[in-house]
Amino acid sequence: MGEPIENHGIVGDLRTAALVGLDGTVDFLCWPRFDSPSVFASILDDERGGQFELRPALNGARHRQLYLPDTNILLTRFLSHEGVAEISDYMALGPTQRLVRRAKAVRDPMRFRMRCAPRFDYARATHTLREEGGTLVFEGPEGTALRLRATVPLRIEGGDAVAEFELRAGQAAAFVLEDAAEGNALPADPHDVAECFKSTADSWRRWTARSTYRGRWRDTVNRSALVLKLMTSAEHGSMVAAPTFGLPETIGGARNWDYRYTWIRDAAFTVYAFLRIGHTAEAIAFMRWLAALEKGSGEHGRLELMYGLDGHQELTETILPHLRGYQGSAPVRIGNGAAGQLQLDIYGELMDAAYLSDKYGEQISHEAWEGVTRSMDWVAANWEQADEGIWEVRGGRRHFLHSRLMCWVALDRALRLARKRSLPAPLERWLRARDAIYNDIHTNFWDPVGAAFVQSRGGTTLDAACLLMPLMRFISPTDPRWLSTLDAVGRRLVDDSLVRRYEDSSVDGLDGIEGSFNMCSFWYVECLARAGDVKKARFLFEKMLGYANHLGLYAEELGPAGEHLGNFPQAFTHLALISAAHYLDRALSAREGAPPDEMGVPPYPTTGL
Repeated sequence: MGEPIENHGIVGDLRTAALVGLDGTVDFLCWPRFDSPSVFASILDDERGGQFELRPALNGARHRQLYLPDTNILLTRFLSHEGVAEISDYMALGPTQRLVRRAKAVRDPMRFRMRCAPRFDYARATHTLREEGGTLVFEGPEGTALRLRATVPLRIEGGDAVAEFELRAGQAAAFVLEDAAEGNALPADPHDVAECFKSTADSWRRWTARSTYRGRWRDTVNRSALVLKLMTSAEHGSMVAAPTFGLPETIGGARNWDYRYTWIRDAAFTVYAFLRIGHTAEAIAFMRWLAALEKGSGEHGRLELMYGLDGHQELTETILPHLRGYQGSAPVRIGNGAAGQLQLDIYGELMDAAYLSDKYGEQISHEAWEGVTRSMDWVAANWEQADEGIWEVRGGRRHFLHSRLMCWVALDRALRLARKRSLPAPLERWLRARDAIYNDIHTNFWDPVGAAFVQSRGGTTLDAACLLMPLMRFISPTDPRWLSTLDAVGRRLVDDSLVRRYEDSSVDGLDGIEGSFNMCSFWYVECLARAGDVKKARFLFEKMLGYANHLGLYAEELGPAGEHLGNFPQAFTHLALISAAHYLDRALSAREGAPPDEMGVPPYPTTGL
């Protein structure tokens, strides 16, 4: 069995990303893009999945991982009485796509072993391995070929590349994995590797320095921002929900999904997070990508809830029966069957993102506004439909509170943007629909007995998605109805600082019990702070930070023993952390009499409308 989910760091190049375990193994990598087939996937099957091992021959070594500050360069250390070794991992930022691994003997001479064992096409295809000019070339299916270059001799062992070498204290050896068509058939050049390391570090530090967040949790917020950046596509401007597939929400269960696609909802929330801390370029790039999708939506104005990174819609869900799954959690799926669902809430998230991007990034274009108009006309005509909702339930459509709420947000932000920019729009039609939604929520989604807003129309059970009601400015954070709802959430969905998504587990139509949902836990913190309970909010926020892994990373959920579950790292969690940290810091400063952060971006998600 390989390393647990939480025992990993992530490196990437804004095209794809790799997971590196505490034992120095790259056990997940899709190449060359996030949504390409995997070449290493031993985290899902340590026998068949493929892996890239690099480690010292030390007995009983302790393992440590850290990032170089303000970068996505990962260091894995091995500490033993026999010596100290270090592995540095990064992916180069530039035209040539490279995974670079460097082993170093920090103290005392020691031996290392490297084994590069890719398994192409999700471990479904065979490959050949040949030597060329001192390098080794893996040739997979359909012209896929990877070249491994090194500063030490390589040999072929079976279908794998292997190296065993000794380093004196202070010496290093490097391995470069790249596309065979882009690289050259020469051993790795130590000087080139050193320059690549420096330029990659400098690039990440320049990006991090653009952040406008200067609050109490600066390192934590910057790490979350760096993680979100790793999940963006430099080529398209789109963003994946997570860089992995098949990591389970329940150990041994079937809740195993592929998150390597762009959900309109997740990406829009990521735009909020980037804008919050001054990273406007990412928001602008995503909105341009989105505008192109809306342009192609046709007269009906309906968008899909998720897309491939380049906007494609062929996301057929397929099972990989030959992979055992993480800790035996099968089936392993690629593609995502939720792509065919109706999720009305996405229009609210995208319109709030469009409003914020227009205000703090780039003003909306004529063509983008035409797409918005078509989409808002569709929302005004279809908001009363039942749908699968934010949690992508597979137990049948319902009239969900969150979907209603976000339809209100969509029309509200469209109205505000039209008036602000004097843009042509059927304002009366949109206004009637917006107000009808408002009244519908207060009439049909309010449970007077439980004194709370409920998950679905006429129901009695709670859903943590209601926590977005004050964050989206639908209701005041101190409104009596909201305060009683917040109290009910605290009593019925919260264990200490951990928040479950909903009370009725049958709503999703799936077997198995899931853990607490990290994004909801950070939403709860922010709602407490906005309701005025800043002391409790800070206490719970600090406790949630304690559930991060050793690098400050989070998966989607936390299991019964605090273990990380679901795809990793998860954008939802990190963007909600940024939001909570930003608002809580401002609230604490206001209480202490200090001036608020002077950045130009509002608290989550919109103020000063």
